[in-house]
Amino acid sequence: MYKKKILFTIITVVLNNKKKIEKCLKSVLNQKYKNFEHIVIDGGSTDGTHEVLKKYSKHIKKIIIKKDKNMWEAMNTGIKNAKGDIICI
Repeated sequence: MYKKKILFTIITVVLNNKKKIEKCLKSVLNQKYKNFEHIVIDGGSTDGTHEVLKKYSKHIKKIIIKKDKNMWEAMNTGIKNAKGDIICI
């Protein structure tokens, strides 16, 4: 019997965290389970975070850059854009 491989959506929210976002992106890329989409929500960083996201953009399903009210709004934006069977934040 054919079993569908479960799609995971990984949502990362970030605001002005250039120093740590690359470590996060590398961690996602190094997962052994490869059936996932990665969505990054950037709340309007001004510290160079965008340049790091551009560097990894071919590995990120969707990058949304928009000012949000708080981290919860950013997470909800990610959830609204998710296609996965399971969502990880």
